[in-house]
Amino acid sequence: MSARVPPTPQERARRSRILAATLVTCVALVVIGGSFHTVMLGSVRMGEMREKATYDLRDEPAHERAAGEDIALHERNEKATRTGGATLLAYTREEVEALLPAEQWRELDSTVLVPAGPFLMGTNLTRADAQDRPQHTVDLPAYRIDKYLVTNAQYARFLAETGHRPPSTWKEGRIPQGELLRPVTLVSWFDASAYAKWAGRRLPTEAEWEKAARGTDGRRWPWGNEMDAKRVNTYYNVGSATDVTTYRSGASPYGAYDMAGNVSQWVEDDFLPYAGTDAPADIFQGKVSRSIGAEERAMRISEQIPVDRRYKVLRGGSWKSDPFSTATYHRSYGWANYASDFFGFRCASDASGPQVAGARP
Repeated sequence: MSARVPPTPQERARRSRILAATLVTCVALVVIGGSFHTVMLGSVRMGEMREKATYDLRDEPAHERAAGEDIALHERNEKATRTGGATLLAYTREEVEALLPAEQWRELDSTVLVPAGPFLMGTNLTRADAQDRPQHTVDLPAYRIDKYLVTNAQYARFLAETGHRPPSTWKEGRIPQGELLRPVTLVSWFDASAYAKWAGRRLPTEAEWEKAARGTDGRRWPWGNEMDAKRVNTYYNVGSATDVTTYRSGASPYGAYDMAGNVSQWVEDDFLPYAGTDAPADIFQGKVSRSIGAEERAMRISEQIPVDRRYKVLRGGSWKSDPFSTATYHRSYGWANYASDFFGFRCASDASGPQVAGARP
């Protein structure tokens, strides 16, 4: 039996190159395979979400206004009001009261009690938006918050008594057919604040809103820590706002409805950073779009210019949001004069306030 001849240096180098190439190929195949698997999972998930929509999302432009269009409609509507072009008193108080039976008015006007004590606000999840971090403890006194979002019917009652400007989608100042119990939308922070003052109440603070939504155990959604599309109107699974009494199974620990989805909700606070946040300061800096010159305006190019004003906070996500924007800790924001078809609100009061919302002083 002949002795085994050791490989030459050249042979060892060749074998090392082959081994290295084999390892690189294997790693590349694993990466490619993992990426393909992720893409396939994402495709399946997006397919599932599209199937839940009530219209083909390829037709989405027909159902969604362009960026800024709601604001332009809002401004035109306000101008018409100032020049006498809008019908402000489309309803009398008696006509509004006749829209719903007395027991339904009482239910819509009901509030829930949130007891005094600490709760966990914000999140430490690294995948959350930076402005949502860090998680911290906030101690609040007892207070009351509306069980439901303020509806078109309730807002009509406010308009009938005050002559306030109606939302721009109310033709001749009347609620669109079939939308009495939908949350009022196309209202600015100023509109919401005016309604709350008229009702003898106020907008909830950001902390009050979040505690009412998630309770004291730091849950991600009003019902728990797992997203459940059956409990929430979000990501076009309906295609519009829904009646405020619809999602009973999505109620918060205190019994408040639509604390996730349906419409984003104005709260009292300016958009400011949490203590100890890792969010860049630029997020909280108010900015407006301005075109530098005629050429830029012609090309519809603008830049963001910092201004000495603060955004207002919006909470809860909406029927247009992605599901994770409906998390109880998620913070959105907008200018106080902005209005959109997915902005709404609810009211709050101190614990000694009325158990029925909408009670005029």
